[in-house]
Amino acid sequence: MEDLGKREQAKARRRTDIVRAARDLIRETGETDLSMRTLAQRAGVSLSTPYNLFGSKRAVVLAVLEDERDFAERFRKLDSGNSVDRIFGAHDLAFSYYTSDPEFYRTLWRALLSTSGQDDTGLATPERLAQTRAIWLGLVSNAVRDGYLAEDIPAELIMQSMAHVTGGALLSWAMGGLPTSALTATVGIGYALCLKGSATAQGLNLLQERIEAYQAKLSKAGPKASERAPETL
Repeated sequence: MEDLGKREQAKARRRTDIVRAARDLIRETGETDLSMRTLAQRAGVSLSTPYNLFGSKRAVVLAVLEDERDFAERFRKLDSGNSVDRIFGAHDLAFSYYTSDPEFYRTLWRALLSTSGQDDTGLATPERLAQTRAIWLGLVSNAVRDGYLAEDIPAELIMQSMAHVTGGALLSWAMGGLPTSALTATVGIGYALCLKGSATAQGLNLLQERIEAYQAKLSKAGPKASERAPETL
């Protein structure tokens, strides 16, 4: 058992070294089409190790994206007011990663959203998806419990609508259709509109305040951000 524990620790260290090396290479080159040989050399491991631990280049890029975001850790320290404020506090925290280092995250998202060379890893690992879902389900459920959202619309349905807002905005942003200065506010307004569909009278007031606050931020971002026409298919 002791030997097994040591092997697992060594594997975890190699994984960390590979993710760190990949992150450095992406920052240096602006490319995610990593040479596995170069990656292995930078990480100080054999050429087969990245494949054994991750399986593909895309899985390595996904690991970099997840490793950069200590969201759950920072979320636990988030100190917001009521349960509606907490939803938007979590949103602002999540999107602060993208807006603080936009070129790096754009590079990652473009790679993960590319239609070429995809495998079955999706845009997040099952563990990360479960963790994120639990956080947001708790946030929305708390707003229902506190009387800001009605009980007749399932929290899962609300979350699904919010997830579509997130995905559409990030796709537009990653491809250059949405400026970084407008990203957080655009998604925030989308969230508020989703939540208004199930809001109580008490919740409506709080959500309207959020919409107005985000609108003000869009105005400060400039006309290109606040007056962008919606795209149609």
